[in-house]
Amino acid sequence: MSDWDTTTVLRKRPEDRARVARSQSDLNAARRSGAAISTEKKSTLTNSSHANTDHRRIAKLDRDNEVAPPPKIDISVGKALQKGRQDKNMTQKDLAQLINEKPQVVNEYEAGKATPNQQVLGKMERALGIKLRGKNIGEPLTFGKKK
Repeated sequence: MSDWDTTTVLRKRPEDRARVARSQSDLNAARRSGAAISTEKKSTLTNSSHANTDHRRIAKLDRDNEVAPPPKIDISVGKALQKGRQDKNMTQKDLAQLINEKPQVVNEYEAGKATPNQQVLGKMERALGIKLRGKNIGEPLTFGKKK
């Protein structure tokens, strides 16, 4: 017998390897073939009753953000923004295009519904030439030192 007549099989898979049935049809096919079937329910929780209620409560807090809702812009800023925009004969859409934001953003700031963003407020201040942050909201924006 020479080396040409022998056959070597590498990485042969065992035939009795366990499979996970992903559908009802796979499970029925295994029953018809007479395969051994075992069902396991896996859980990552150690103490399911106590841990489950904690996880639900924490998840609810994360979703609703009831602990500390984000602060909204003051209505005085919205009024000053609206007045400054109207003094320059601009629509909300015009201001939004000027500062590269959506018109909805300008609308939310004027209505006092927006969460303050310092970058957006800075762009609005420069575009309108009025103060929208700090003291003296609504006054003309001045650069440098006063004489």
